[in-house]
Amino acid sequence: MTVQTMTANEQALAVFGGVGGVLLVASAVGYALHRRFREGAARAVVENLNSRIKAWWVMVLLVGAAFLAGQGAVIGLFAFVSFVALREFFTLTPTRRGDHRALFASFFVALPLQYALIATDWYGLFSVFLPVYAFLFLPILSASAEDTRDFMRRAAETQWGLMICVYCISHVPALLTLRIPGYQSRSALLVVFLILVVQGSDVLQYTWGKLFGRRKIAPLLSPSKTLEGFVGGVVSATALGAALWWITPFTVGQAAGMALVVALMGFLGGLVMSAIKRDRGVKDWGRLIEGHGGMLDRLDSVCFSAPVFFHLTRYFFVP
Repeated sequence: MTVQTMTANEQALAVFGGVGGVLLVASAVGYALHRRFREGAARAVVENLNSRIKAWWVMVLLVGAAFLAGQGAVIGLFAFVSFVALREFFTLTPTRRGDHRALFASFFVALPLQYALIATDWYGLFSVFLPVYAFLFLPILSASAEDTRDFMRRAAETQWGLMICVYCISHVPALLTLRIPGYQSRSALLVVFLILVVQGSDVLQYTWGKLFGRRKIAPLLSPSKTLEGFVGGVVSATALGAALWWITPFTVGQAAGMALVVALMGFLGGLVMSAIKRDRGVKDWGRLIEGHGGMLDRLDSVCFSAPVFFHLTRYFFVP
């Protein structure tokens, strides 16, 4: 059996099996380091590494379970992810009583409607619902409270949070709706490709940076990011995307190109989200995920790469 003749389920099992194998090796290495370094600065680094590995196990198991449960479960999972991310965003955003109507509409009207439009495959409205209709009506709700203090800033922050945490993230499950000739019933693998490349790029940039990083690329935004880590991570993520071409409708070259765009957008998205955190005077968006911070700390790169990946795929591969 070749990769081209494998069914979608067989390909998904092969990918998740590979990820599980990598995590098993990482867990074994983490355990060995835990036994080796029992004190000093190295101990803290090892504990952080093991916390990240444990968090990765949880995230992979959750995503894998959602895929096994079907399209509805995947959409529901990302709707929950958007809800948590939006809560983190607004927790760090100063609000007033006059914003309560807009905030309520964001959580309990705009968010569920956006994901309902994906579930019903209504692309025409899904693509404009938040950037057009929510953009117009949320400030109306805030204005109706007749609280004009810092109105423009408050309205912009509400809209920005909804766009980042709901609109952008919702493009991940929206990949399930793409109807690509010769790729029927396999669109879920595009989600796998996107997540693996984006998260792989983050891990690889961190690894290359720790090993060879010397020159800070944006010291005021993200002091841990280095030029060596950025170049090594993006190149490695591009190679990873090319190696995963067999689960996509792309050729090897096209998969590499898509991965390159995804990795670059993920990096730039991380810088933007870091700028917001610096503006708020915090290191992490939250403490939900051990070793990773909040939901947005894990998805900052996804927020910027998902819409671009979705629309590139739709434009070039959907008739």
